[in-house]
Amino acid sequence: MSEDLYDDEPENNSHSGPRHPMAARFRGYLPVVVDVETGGFNCATDALLEIAATTIGMDESGFLYPEHTQFFRVEPFVGANIEQAALDFTGIKLDHPLRMAVTEEHALTEIFRSLRKSLKSNSCKRAILVGHNSSFDLGFLNAAVARTGIKRNPFHPFSSFDTATLAGLAYGQTVLAKACQAAGIDFDGKEAHSARYDTEKTAELYCGIVNRWKEMGGWMDFDD
Repeated sequence: MSEDLYDDEPENNSHSGPRHPMAARFRGYLPVVVDVETGGFNCATDALLEIAATTIGMDESGFLYPEHTQFFRVEPFVGANIEQAALDFTGIKLDHPLRMAVTEEHALTEIFRSLRKSLKSNSCKRAILVGHNSSFDLGFLNAAVARTGIKRNPFHPFSSFDTATLAGLAYGQTVLAKACQAAGIDFDGKEAHSARYDTEKTAELYCGIVNRWKEMGGWMDFDD
């Protein structure tokens, strides 16, 4: 199936005048970094427990930077599978009195509402998920969208930017912590496996790689 099918289904973000540089840089797609923490590896059966999304901005010189982050702890959907090994790995305590989890629908609705504002301000037609091993995060995001029946998902349904691949190319590292270290980004292993922390570090890594490529002359603003 061609992605061109989705190029003809933009969000309602038409603008008069010149395109925003962000729209020109990624063919009308807005990069949004997403990380999820889950109750296992199966997006169809395992719980979504945390989700964070960081929008990406562009300065006047065309360099990217992490912009705003939204973070939600999520209540497991009814009947969700939760592996104890997953909780041990992430350190998530479902019964913590300060966890203050929300439903999947609430989390996604708030994130999508904010993303639509970012799409409009950047003259972009759709968001594209950026993640470290992005197919994992996109799978859980799409599964939650399907469960909640949300109709207007701003993300491209199957395309994504994977920082594990990009970091392997740029630094020879595919593990997030090691890739950040190779890029000169501080990384605290004690904070890792929180959706907020991993999202923000992934956003720094992604922006750093794209900006480094620009500095090397690897991208020019050509029309489609």
